[in-house]
Amino acid sequence: MAPLPWDVTSGPEPAVSGFGMLVFMDFEASSLAKRGFPIEVAWVFEDGRSESYLIRPAPGWCDWDVAAERIHGIPRFTLERDGTAHDVVANRLVEALEGHDLLASAPSWDGKWLSALLRAAGLPRHLLRLRNTKAARREAVRDLLTGAVPPDDLDAEIEDVILQAGVPDRLGVPAHRALPDAEEERHRWVAVRDEASRRRAAIV
Repeated sequence: MAPLPWDVTSGPEPAVSGFGMLVFMDFEASSLAKRGFPIEVAWVFEDGRSESYLIRPAPGWCDWDVAAERIHGIPRFTLERDGTAHDVVANRLVEALEGHDLLASAPSWDGKWLSALLRAAGLPRHLLRLRNTKAARREAVRDLLTGAVPPDDLDAEIEDVILQAGVPDRLGVPAHRALPDAEEERHRWVAVRDEASRRRAAIV
């Protein structure tokens, strides 16, 4: 089989452990209406490796919101000209991400675009699932501080670490492009993890 035409790839394939890796994902969409469709997807592994694709619309994907275009800045003709076929993107996504822990800042919306992409490619819509990056940030802190902080103080300490890391969703306006927004979510997770590590070192 000929190599697939991946648009943007950084680094070699990630090593898959028994629990996989954290992966920060983001989609851009044609509109937020019921018949909106994904136009761009990117993901960033916890170690920083990333991929990003413009998605050529599948047959029947017609709903286009000019207000949304003003936000993400991707004209439809750019997707037609430069995008990768939707089924190629979907299969690459499954190949790269199955078995990993997939995260998104808005998992209900990003999950909608993920399901639409998988369905259009003839794949099961629940083959991959997303959960909230906020949960992963709290888990990172909890894992590092459990045993170092009294159990009764742990929840308050988690919130304080997140606050001190500067991550209460105040790090600026999203870029509304898939790769920068996914990289920002990873940055938030790294900031929280590093602050928790400093806090643990100070305690123990």
